[in-house]
Amino acid sequence: MVTLQIEHPTANFDGWKKVFNSDPAGREKGGVVRYKISRKVEDPNYVIIDLDFDTLNEAEDFLSALRNFWGRVDGKVITNPQARIIEEVESKEY
Repeated sequence: MVTLQIEHPTANFDGWKKVFNSDPAGREKGGVVRYKISRKVEDPNYVIIDLDFDTLNEAEDFLSALRNFWGRVDGKVITNPQARIIEEVESKEY
């Protein structure tokens, strides 16, 4: 399992969430098997999204598609999105 982790500020979380819910990037079709949305406690308009994929190739392809999309919305819905692909090494629940 690999995760595409994205973070960025937004001017209005509720407005951003409506766009996210409309799924303009086609998450399921793009291979996303699960997502998680988080916000900074001290800044609820700063969003962190984890998109999980079965393969690295799917995550890389989706990131490429997202970068094209971000070029159209940067400064409108989001500002300066940052992304990285990470791989979980270990996890334990208590």
